[in-house]
Amino acid sequence: MSATSSAFTARVAVVGDRSPHVRAHARVPFLLNALRDREQLDLDAYWIPTGDAEDERALEGFDGVWLVPGSPYRSEAGAVAAVRAARERGIPFLGTCGGFQHALLEYARDVCGLAEVAHDENTPGEELPLIAPLVCSLVGHEGAVRVAPGSLAERVLGTNRTVERYHCSYGVNPYYLDVLREHGMRLTGFDDAGEVRIAELADHPFFLCTLFQPELSRGESQPHPVIRAFAAAVAAHAASTMRA
Repeated sequence: MSATSSAFTARVAVVGDRSPHVRAHARVPFLLNALRDREQLDLDAYWIPTGDAEDERALEGFDGVWLVPGSPYRSEAGAVAAVRAARERGIPFLGTCGGFQHALLEYARDVCGLAEVAHDENTPGEELPLIAPLVCSLVGHEGAVRVAPGSLAERVLGTNRTVERYHCSYGVNPYYLDVLREHGMRLTGFDDAGEVRIAELADHPFFLCTLFQPELSRGESQPHPVIRAFAAAVAAHAASTMRA
């Protein structure tokens, strides 16, 4: 963390439908406060409901976008719009659990040209949904993740193998992996069975998506490396914007 990062207030859009019943939602403020206290990052978090995110102006002025767990979202269109705004504007983006799923949905539709692909939780019954039910639910599950050498994920995690916590029942359909790769999506984390757990973009300041939930790991005073790295990217974006 550079010493100059703390001189700038960074605005983080936490996109999701806030609920007291979603444990991850309760954890997010504590984690961001811990980063402020431990690493002198001045982070202001603002909750943006997915319905509000449908308006393209909703994310103007933010230095980072975190699409948090809690699907099915009230607005699939809003969740997808938040991903698109961060991707196209070069705003640091983190998508966890449902955020991972909807980031891939946005990319498949808007970059890969697969305009009709669906998320089975939102539109059940599609023959080939992009986001499909997992063979085995990962709700309350902990599992190993193998990380690709040289990836952003490896740099962030500092290892090529980690054990992470999940709370989800949907993942990316293997049928679409080749087309996602062909259009530039890097799939850089897999479980021991070869199922995708991490995705990222190389030509973006910071774009990282995890099917696991880093916000559920470790203590409140020790944010997961993924969250720390995202926060650092957000602070850097705020600093560069102020200097400009």
